[in-house]
Amino acid sequence: MSTRTLAVVSAGLSVPSSTRLLADRLADAAVDALRARDVDVRTEVVELRDHARDLADHLVTGFPNASLRPVLDTVAGADGLVAVTPIFSASYSGLFKTFVDVLDRDALDGTPVLLGATAGTARHQLALDHALRPLFAYLHATVVPTGVFAAAEDWGGTSISRELGARITRAGGELADLVAARAPAAADDPFADVPSFAALLHGEA
Repeated sequence: MSTRTLAVVSAGLSVPSSTRLLADRLADAAVDALRARDVDVRTEVVELRDHARDLADHLVTGFPNASLRPVLDTVAGADGLVAVTPIFSASYSGLFKTFVDVLDRDALDGTPVLLGATAGTARHQLALDHALRPLFAYLHATVVPTGVFAAAEDWGGTSISRELGARITRAGGELADLVAARAPAAADDPFADVPSFAALLHGEA
């Protein structure tokens, strides 16, 4: 059985943050659903706040530094993605958008994605549909039907409302369906197309 990789990207700014809490809940739901489908899975969590300066450097230099490159590779090579951002001024955060801006153009082509967002008030919940979905449609990602928004009133410490819990479970199942149905992502081999020495000697390259 091949192991699938789930990348979890959180753009929360505080520690702890409701954005990270939601990202963890969504990831757990997807992992549980995948294992229920007899699919082994491992998660790779990316806290964008830890790479804010790396992302700014990438914007001005055009190249990822040694700290950021593995993060971009993790997301591009994942079989599925959970992406969660706080909502500022009725849209995704600048940190979240900067990360998307530095991804390779085809990094998420066909990748199943579960979108989540957090804000202080439920008035921002439409940002999932008018801001996040178009962004990931542009990247040719396959976004699951259920997006998950959590407002401040949905949390009671680290516990969540019944409605939010049900939505998380449904979204995790949708992501699991797409990941399980998709062929495992192949690790890029930089030497895969290099001809053998014997072929070079015989002029076959």
